[in-house]
This record gives sequence, C-alpha cells and structure tokens, in this order.
Amino acid sequence: MRDRDNTGERLFAGLLSVIGNTSFDDLPDTVSEQAGPAGFTEVRLYLGDVERRALHLLAGARTGASVDRVLSIRDTEAGRAYQYGQVLAADPPSSGGAAYWVPLFNGNERIGIMFVAAARDGDTVREDATGLASLVALAISTKRGHSDTYAHLNRTQPMNVAAEAQWHLMPPRTYTDSRVAICATLEPSYWISGDAYDYATAGTQVHLAIFDAMGHDTAAGQTAALAVSAARSARRRGAGIAETGGAIEDELNRVYDDRYVTALLISLDTRSGLLHWASFGHHPPLVLRRGDALRLSCTPAYPLGTGLGDLEPTVCRQQLEPGDRIVLYTDGITEARRAHGAEFGLDRFISVLTQYPAGRLSPQETVRRFVHTFLDYHHGHLEDDATVLLCDWLGPGPPMGTGASEGGWHS
Repeated sequence: MRDRDNTGERLFAGLLSVIGNTSFDDLPDTVSEQAGPAGFTEVRLYLGDVERRALHLLAGARTGASVDRVLSIRDTEAGRAYQYGQVLAADPPSSGGAAYWVPLFNGNERIGIMFVAAARDGDTVREDATGLASLVALAISTKRGHSDTYAHLNRTQPMNVAAEAQWHLMPPRTYTDSRVAICATLEPSYWISGDAYDYATAGTQVHLAIFDAMGHDTAAGQTAALAVSAARSARRRGAGIAETGGAIEDELNRVYDDRYVTALLISLDTRSGLLHWASFGHHPPLVLRRGDALRLSCTPAYPLGTGLGDLEPTVCRQQLEPGDRIVLYTDGITEARRAHGAEFGLDRFISVLTQYPAGRLSPQETVRRFVHTFLDYHHGHLEDDATVLLCDWLGPGPPMGTGASEGGWHS
C-alpha cells in the first residue's frame, strides 16, 4: 500500500488549478496528466447516454485505439458499479497493480463511470480515486451544457426540436439533499412533444410539478414550456398552488386560443412531511409506502388554458412518513397500449415500481429500470409522451439556517 502522504492533496490541488480553464474535450487528457504523479497509470471517462442504456467513452488525444468505446449498463461490471453507485474492482493491467470502476457522481446524479488503473493497491488508492471521480463529475456537469461534443456522445439518435428545447428547459433529472431524493425522466427521450416536469427547493419546501400539453407536435412543446415558465414566475413571487394555477391559465389564454395543459402542482414541507397538492385535469399522485401504493384522491380542477378555470381549485393534503416515495406521471404511462395489446395501466405501473424497494434501489435506478421495462413492453415504440417523477421524503433532516426562504406554493 502506498504510504499515507500528501500525494492526494497535490493531485486535487493540481487538478483544481487547471480544470476551470480546460475544455470539455480536453478533460480526459488533463485528468490523466494530473493523475499520473499520484500513481494512476490510466484514467478513462465514460458517460451515460440519454436513455441510460450504455456508457460511452469520452476519448482524449492519447486514448488507445483498443479501448472499449461503449459499455452496456445492463450486463457489465462497469454497469453494475453505475447501477448501485459502488466502487468495483476491474481487470488489472497486464503490468500489475490494481484497477477500479468508480461512479462519477455530481451529488447523487450519476453522470457516468471512471476507469482507473494504479501501480499499487490499497485504501489510499481507492480514496484518491473516489475523490478524483467527484471532482471530474463536477467538472463535467459544469461544462456539458455548452458542449456539442457531450450532446453527440450521450445520444444514439437525432433529437427533435421539441426535445432539444424541453431537456434544456427542465431541471436536471436527479436532485438529492438531506431531506429529499428526486429523479424524473421523459420518454421517448429523442422525440418529445407536450410533456414536462419541474421541481425546486425553497428553504424547507420542495415544489414538484408535471405538465401534459394537448397535441403531439412542436406547438405542444411550446405550450408546455410556457406553462412551466408561468408556474416558475408565479411561484418565485410567492404565489400559492391555487394562484399559480390561475397564473398559468391567464398566460395560456393570453398567448393561445386553443391550447391547454393538464397539470399537477405539489408542495412538500420537508420538516413535517405534509404534502399539499392540486390537480388541474391531471392524474393524482401516488405514494409508495413499504411496498404498498396509496392512491391519493382530490377533486380536480379544469385543465389550464381552457378558459373554464373560474372556480377555485381544491388543494388537498396528505401526511407522509419518512421513506415515502411520491410518484407523479402523465397519461402516456398508464394509457399507452402496444399494437393489438392492452394498456400498460395503473396496476401494472404500480407493480413495476413496487418491485424495487426504496431501501435497495435509489430513485435514479428505479426510474431507469422502470423506463426500460416500459419501453420493452411497447417494443420501443410510443405514441405519446410518457413522463414519471419520483420524490423520496427522507425525513426532516438537519436544522435549516434562519435565513432559509419559505416562499411559494403554500396552501
């Protein structure tokens, strides 16, 4: 084992000094150069694609031609490390030493996997590799948004205009803090029309939303984008759930004559676990608790943009328990049917979700596995957008600072 010294500190200090000015394309070579003096003989970076089916190599100028370019998530050791968020041993290089697959996590967002080989083995090597992966994941997350190389790498087919807009409008698919863990996705990933999701935190409040705009075209995507933006604008000026619904209604009626969205607006107080929510023509949320599903009910208001929203919407409440999982979804999940077959249905949806206990699989991995089961059921062909968002309430967490904001979407 390598003697404990300041090699790791020098590695991180050296990388921090240059990584801010390193382009996305130069990351593999820069990371390898900085990791060499710390005893790492090889570093490779693999990034997950949009559908999270495979891990794709971000190749550098010095990457060998014989290196695997694509690794399956389903049936490889690298894929298992990615699925479970664990550091796993890899085949060591022929020259000896050790090698590992190390998940690239930005917070709890799984960006990909890192292969590292080292001249020696030991706890210090693993610790340095894990720290290196965290720093690299952070660098990737800050640079990918303006990198077409990243867009080419994490796609396996062209993306339509609505999908291009929606993925940049919506927040990252994964968010985690001491109180909640959130994961969402939208299918078909490359051919979106009118679905969208949103979430945000404000002090001890967590706001969740899901939207389904009428139609299956680019205009539907524009309608959903307007609804999301109107909801954010209202929420950020302190509007409650009912007032936010009214703001979306007014904005849609101002811009369109014949466009509407269904929506579900939710606010969770993470101190108490009290959930407030309202449905605007949308399916109510589910709560998964210890393998069972609570089917919440609340009198729905009209869809937004119909001009029928004169009545005050009903805002309902539900008390959660720590560990409960909130599920939001669009009708593209439950009402989708394969050719000459039955609808996927709510019962099947619940059955698939509850086969993955919250204590064993993260929301991210649960969503990934569900989506692949859902797509396989439909032989990979969907007639409508299908969106799902999971939010685990982990408990009240540590005390908040006195300056924490409490605004937006109270009942």
